[in-house]
Amino acid sequence: MSFSNDVAAFSKFIGIFGSLVLAFLIRSEQTAADDLYTILRERLVEDRIASAGVKDSRVLDAIRNTERHEFVPKSQRERAYLDMALPIGGSQTISSPFTVASMTEAIEPEPTDKVLEIGTGSGYQAAVLSPLVEHVYSIEIVDELGRKAAETLSRLGYENVSTRIGDGFLGWPDAAPFDKIIVTCSPESVPLPLIEQLREGGLMIIPVGQRYQQTLYRMQKVDGKLVRQALHPTLFVPMTGEAEEGRQQLPDPANPVVINGNFETLPTAEQSSTEDFVPGWYYGRQVRQVTPSAESESEGSQSSSGSARVTAPEGATFVRFENETAGLSSHLLQGIAIDGREVSMIRLSGRVQIENVKIGPNPDSVPMIAISLYDEQRRDLGAFWLGPFRGTRSWRDVSRLVRIPHQTREAILRIGLFGATGKAEFDAVAIEKVD
Repeated sequence: MSFSNDVAAFSKFIGIFGSLVLAFLIRSEQTAADDLYTILRERLVEDRIASAGVKDSRVLDAIRNTERHEFVPKSQRERAYLDMALPIGGSQTISSPFTVASMTEAIEPEPTDKVLEIGTGSGYQAAVLSPLVEHVYSIEIVDELGRKAAETLSRLGYENVSTRIGDGFLGWPDAAPFDKIIVTCSPESVPLPLIEQLREGGLMIIPVGQRYQQTLYRMQKVDGKLVRQALHPTLFVPMTGEAEEGRQQLPDPANPVVINGNFETLPTAEQSSTEDFVPGWYYGRQVRQVTPSAESESEGSQSSSGSARVTAPEGATFVRFENETAGLSSHLLQGIAIDGREVSMIRLSGRVQIENVKIGPNPDSVPMIAISLYDEQRRDLGAFWLGPFRGTRSWRDVSRLVRIPHQTREAILRIGLFGATGKAEFDAVAIEKVD
């Protein structure tokens, strides 16, 4: 064999060896990433979902085994296993894992169920349902999202999920009746076609209400009509198409306001049976409305620190957050319409009192009043806050000016402990248009 042939053979060997090494490194990197995602899913289930009240072991296992990072844009993958909604394009979002888990649990999925989902989005909710039921039929009105979700579900092997592009208001009559219906977008009222396509005795879970003031309902069809049970306040993207065209009450994004920021509106008899229900707000965790006069009668006039109780600084009622476990959620949220073309600056304000507050395990585990701004695609434009608050301090006023980017279309207002421990009380939370 000539020297040139030896060199050629050696070069070929090196090429093959290099390819094998590269393939090994790629597989190793992918294995490491998969292992990390598995760990993050386990932490998500234990720290944010099971601890918040989801009990069904089958549902918890479905969340553990569903690769949420596959259903979000690559730019959002580092946040895939945080308990938060994320933008997926088309002015739509993927719901937070807790929301998906709690809605899934609420419809009591059975292996023989045929389920209709309205609002495919990224396909994540359908993927979670897949191992729990016989078949999932999912409808998405945004063509690009529907096609991408179908591709993702097919690539990941979800063979019992059927998707289609269409107006969810109309349902899927060819596949009806359905044992369960789960709606992941909010109409102002329940679409009649969905009622007709739900079998007698079947369950529907659906967020209903105004654009930023919604309640999640669990409904059962009895004698052809829906019997409603309010679960908790919530916030979903609107059901578009025919449902949105018929909407009667519209928000005023040129004049943003906080609903029930003084917490004087109390829950109705139906709402009061729901834990952490504060009217106007949603996703309450470890929070309750407090009326000092009533509290003094039942508990005496001394606080846990021995000092005299302080009367609510505005009106008769305020909200109190209490948390003993560092990192455990304790907060309230509210969605607000705000148009940066009409509003260039706001004043964010409130009143706060804290007792024995200690920072939680993360840098953002601190009590605060915060507002996050989003564009029409629900991309994050930044967050601004009052606080953080630490230690023990009696009632005080806090405020700041916030400049609103021109592309802003909505905001999320947040108050609470956010993983800190101790007690934090808030009142008179407000947004005032400055310009």
